[in-house]
Amino acid sequence: MTVMEQRGAYRPSPPPAWQPRTDPAPLLPDAEPYRVLGTEAAAKADPGLLRRLYAELVRGRRYNTQATALTKQGRLAVYPSSTGQEACEVAAALALEERDWLFPSYRDTLAAVARGVDPVQALTLLRGDWHTGYDPREHRVAPLCTPLATQLPHAVGLAHAARLKGDDVVALALVGDGGTSEGDFHEALNFAAVWQAPVVFLVQNNGFAISVPLAKQTAAPSLAHKAVGYGMPGRLVDGNDAAAVHEVLTDAVRHARAGGGPTLIEAITYRIDAHTNADDATRYRGDSEVETWRGHDPIALLEHELTERGLLDEAGKQAAMDAAEAMAADLRERMNQDPRLDPRDLFAQVYAEPTQQLREQQAQLQAELDAESEGSHR
Repeated sequence: MTVMEQRGAYRPSPPPAWQPRTDPAPLLPDAEPYRVLGTEAAAKADPGLLRRLYAELVRGRRYNTQATALTKQGRLAVYPSSTGQEACEVAAALALEERDWLFPSYRDTLAAVARGVDPVQALTLLRGDWHTGYDPREHRVAPLCTPLATQLPHAVGLAHAARLKGDDVVALALVGDGGTSEGDFHEALNFAAVWQAPVVFLVQNNGFAISVPLAKQTAAPSLAHKAVGYGMPGRLVDGNDAAAVHEVLTDAVRHARAGGGPTLIEAITYRIDAHTNADDATRYRGDSEVETWRGHDPIALLEHELTERGLLDEAGKQAAMDAAEAMAADLRERMNQDPRLDPRDLFAQVYAEPTQQLREQQAQLQAELDAESEGSHR
């Protein structure tokens, strides 16, 4: 018998007083992703909300295509498209109250725009012109986070601090399936559950962490099942069903605000475009897979529901497209203007009190600028 077999054969009974801290059954997600569109639940959905979701989805799709085009024109250094994931992005923004905070990843510029951030400012970081590009406090949108999952502990910290101060604030943190393999994901969920912090985690499972499929990242039944290990509820939702994502997120935000603690939500969606403009997605997935998911397009799903219920006609569709095109035209015009940049801004708003190292670097830059200016006047 091997050592492992010997260990496996030893099954001591727990002490009589031992009991599970939490009944795991209520924390487990449903076996199938929750859906609203195309089900009986759709009849109960607010028509005004559905129309607003539709308008935002159409605008979001146009935003993605325009940003991608700007990248090809050299106006952006890189753009991680969220085409196909617009339902998650829009629902995340609309599920929050004005006083709440959104913590996006680098792919979530659309969520920031839907939250109210200026489209040009949302792209400024990806243009390489500024640290963030917008004032996080104005719309309560944290800076776009490029390192995977590091925004999650930030969200927990803000939510926990808000509760200690007595502020009625919820934090919603977005992350991709690849981010769930990071240590920051574990630390954030663990602390959030222990502290019962008012925070909601939305995992946009788009199938790939760059080129790595989900099956090579985890053996869990679903990413939502990971919630039970931390002692929080897990929810599984169709990430292309905007009404379903909004409902699940709204319930989780309400639960957190009422003192119920965090929720982990996995939205099953798909990244139609490549990881970024620098990625060749054909190396790791076939066209047939992409086309299959195009048949489950979030805009088409909602448009069909609205049309079937008599809530959307051709004029309504055209109005949504016209508004989206106006946004794209404004984005093109403003992004095609060369900004006037001051390299000294690199040192602004990094720390409240600049470190000694930053002051030395700032002085070095200033000396170089002075020398360059003196040379140009000779």
